Amino acid sequence: MNFFSPLLACLAFLLVFSTGCVRDEVVSMEDTELERTLIRLSEDNSLESYMLPDGSNLAGIPAGTGNPLTAEKIELGKLLFYETALGRDAIQEGSLRTFSCSTCHVPEAAFTAGAAQGIADGGAGFGEFGSGREMDSNYDEEDIDAQGARPLSMLGVAYVTNSMWAGRFGANGANAEVEEVWGVFDPDTEVNHLGLDGLEAQNIEGTVTHRMSTDEYLLDTLGYRRYFDRAFPEFEGEARYGRVAMSFALSAYIRTLLPSDAPWQKWLKGDKDALTEVQKRGATLFFGKAGCYRCHNGPALNGNTFHAIGVNDLCDIPGARRTGIDDTRNLGRGDFTRRNEDMFKFKVPQVYNVKDMPFFFHGSSKQSLREVVEYFNDGVAENNRVPANNISDFFHPLNLTESEIDDLTEFLAEGLYDPNLSRYVPEEVLSGNCFPNSDEASKADMGCD
Repeated sequence: MNFFSPLLACLAFLLVFSTGCVRDEVVSMEDTELERTLIRLSEDNSLESYMLPDGSNLAGIPAGTGNPLTAEKIELGKLLFYETALGRDAIQEGSLRTFSCSTCHVPEAAFTAGAAQGIADGGAGFGEFGSGREMDSNYDEEDIDAQGARPLSMLGVAYVTNSMWAGRFGANGANAEVEEVWGVFDPDTEVNHLGLDGLEAQNIEGTVTHRMSTDEYLLDTLGYRRYFDRAFPEFEGEARYGRVAMSFALSAYIRTLLPSDAPWQKWLKGDKDALTEVQKRGATLFFGKAGCYRCHNGPALNGNTFHAIGVNDLCDIPGARRTGIDDTRNLGRGDFTRRNEDMFKFKVPQVYNVKDMPFFFHGSSKQSLREVVEYFNDGVAENNRVPANNISDFFHPLNLTESEIDDLTEFLAEGLYDPNLSRYVPEEVLSGNCFPNSDEASKADMGCD
């Protein structure tokens, strides 16, 4: 027997063992450094600043002013969000009770519209996850319910104080300092004088804008009255079934839409294997060199701030309806406040489940996540209607390498992806209608009777 064979075998064993220890130590160091960065950047010097509660943990979810979260409200709101029978104020009889809130906030599209522009009343068809929604040929363009910007995601809006791209709704947060413009340039924002937060205020006016309301058919024939009774025992008379109650129920449900099953959330809560090494490198870039954290922060990685980054508007998209270059909604927050410093600024959106989004930015100007990362990396505005002095100081070339772009894109696409949003969708609604739409074209697209 060769004397060196056992020795070489031992050395080989020690080398493998040692290499394994070094590899584990490197992984641990990456986790540790990322944790240290997060703690340094957090508001309370802890990882908890980035942790989302489970959607069933009502005590841990931010509630709206005057609208405490209860299981009964959430149950009602979950049904109403998908209930096409709410669409009783459609302009044309053929579209009555054929659309819902989820028409433009499709779970499979990260609770955004599946098409470049959301169309509720005046739209027809669904395609795959809303991608086939188009203007109903029986409608004139000026009569359809289509907004001048892409619908925002409903994920994580419990952490939003002022809702919509311009942040025009809500009495608190950034709007507290501009009370003098409430209802002045946009009559709908008169609702802010109720003192509510953005989501509740928005849904009061939004159900008007989107032509939805309750009636005896919905309450009694379909059986929703008992749900309102359980959810709002403190409301007196017909107010219990009115627009404020409806808004409060919808808002309570929407506040539970939290992507808490994403790998990033699992990593934050202790499962260090939930993220791949590539995703960890991407997270390090997000909270470091790429500077994403400067706008996207908190548990929902959204923000209550507004920035101009010079992207194109919805009117620049072929086929966009009811909008144009002169649409004042292209001014972003400036359309609400009319202050020069707010012109062309739009609210910072959340970034969970973005791999399911078919379009990005308020004008749907990008159609892939990598395009978005590359746009920020280039740091060059594409919309020549936005003056250079309005562009955010945070928007500049990032000098990321191709591999860093890959890593950051992977973190955004997979590390922040909750694969189980279907838990927020009811199996059926009380009307028994197909949802999110029940027009004939949509039913054919969805294979729904």
